[in-house]
Amino acid sequence: MNTPPNPRAFGAPEQHPTGALLTPSEVASMFRVDPKTVTRWAKAGKISAIRTLGGHRRFHEDEVRQLLGGVPEQRNPTV
Repeated sequence: MNTPPNPRAFGAPEQHPTGALLTPSEVASMFRVDPKTVTRWAKAGKISAIRTLGGHRRFHEDEVRQLLGGVPEQRNPTV
């Protein structure tokens, strides 16, 4: 039985259902952190990123939303 070749083994980008890519600042606003924090997360492997031809990081929206679902919401202080 033949297994299909892994497209990533040939340098092809990983396929994601939505295909929408977010910038570090867009991800940062979703998590309410600084864009540099998102860059550190990517360097640490906590979130996967791809690089554009210009060397900029982009993040898959579906993965970010999945991670965001695991973050507890901010409590509203009672006044």
